[in-house]
Amino acid sequence: MIAGVDEVGRGTLAGPVVCAAVMLRADDPCLSQYRDSKKLSPKRRLALYHHLRRQARAYAVCQQSPATIDEINILQATLRCMREAVLALPIQPDHVLVDGNTLPSLPMPAEALIGGDDQAPCIAAASIMAKVVRDRLMGLLNVRYPGYGFATHKGYATKAHRQALQQLGVSPIHRRSFAPVAAQLRTEEDGV
Repeated sequence: MIAGVDEVGRGTLAGPVVCAAVMLRADDPCLSQYRDSKKLSPKRRLALYHHLRRQARAYAVCQQSPATIDEINILQATLRCMREAVLALPIQPDHVLVDGNTLPSLPMPAEALIGGDDQAPCIAAASIMAKVVRDRLMGLLNVRYPGYGFATHKGYATKAHRQALQQLGVSPIHRRSFAPVAAQLRTEEDGV
């Protein structure tokens, strides 16, 4: 009864941080195929996401908003998100494996694994679920806030995103506490 936990979107300039907690079945035929979501093609990631939704013993996905990230900082927002994902599981695990070097406060034993999405299939599965959910969300936000290219860069600080930020200004989903966004806000306040 082990749950794997991972996050996606911690380093972006816009959008929420998304965390997933996944408990796998021992007889899952895709067990050996789960790996860090960034190492999978979008097509393969989506196929594994749908497989997990049907076959995982349990899963939960949670998010923390840009406003919360700005209020409590990205690390605390990520830890809160991880905790909420674990507590939202319909079956409570006996043990939790978390990708990274910091653990959220949990009511059960937990272990942090640096590079855990390459070591534990349950963490890799959580990485896949969180990535697909966040990518879809950024696609929806791309429609709501056109011109920024959120569907393409997913909120990361690409050259195109930085240029759009300068041209269009700060959107409601940008993280105001992140340096490039804070600099743009100062520019806007100065009327430049």
